[in-house]
Amino acid sequence: MTRRSRLLTTTAAGVMAALLLAGCGGGGGVGSDSKSHDKGADAVASASVSSSASASSSSGRPQVTLPSDVTDRYVGWKTGDAAKDAVLTDTAARIDATNDAILRGDTGAPGLSFYYRDKALSGAVAWIREYLDANLSFTGTTRYYAPKVTLPSGGTTATVLYCSDESKGFNRNRKTGKVDRTPSDQSPYVLYNTRLVKSGSGVWQTAALTSHRSDKACTG
Repeated sequence: MTRRSRLLTTTAAGVMAALLLAGCGGGGGVGSDSKSHDKGADAVASASVSSSASASSSSGRPQVTLPSDVTDRYVGWKTGDAAKDAVLTDTAARIDATNDAILRGDTGAPGLSFYYRDKALSGAVAWIREYLDANLSFTGTTRYYAPKVTLPSGGTTATVLYCSDESKGFNRNRKTGKVDRTPSDQSPYVLYNTRLVKSGSGVWQTAALTSHRSDKACTG
């Protein structure tokens, strides 16, 4: 049985809804990190970051709270450069907001228009609709790692490449609640390439997003 990727994938032409999720292992998932976040060694050695999008209420950012069975781990998500870290913070919040919308089945979730713009926004809405039409949700853990930020000094556009490991993520039937743990021959490793634009209110919004499953940059 095939599985859908829990994460949005777009091309210049729009949504690439055919990506499948590779699940093998325990746990699974996607989402905002009001969920649990693994600390320990990763927090010390890899500067892991919690994906708690419920923070920063003073900046008007939408609150995102995911169920306890869904966890996103951001490993190495700190560069030490304040400007680049701000880009990564909003990138993680965008991932969380997308996952929250999928889990709640809400294509109008406020986090989408907050962290997306242009074709990426319409692509996000279309992808969530694809997930709902398939009657799927998800559970488990997704690891995001190896981020690379390109940000010209004082610039208002940035690019972020990062990897995800979906090996501990599993689809869940939205109606029955049954979790599909059937092994897949699809690689669980995905490379994401995103372009972000800084809004007038200082939010780094994703304007374009592409992905490549089993890219050597993530599996090597």
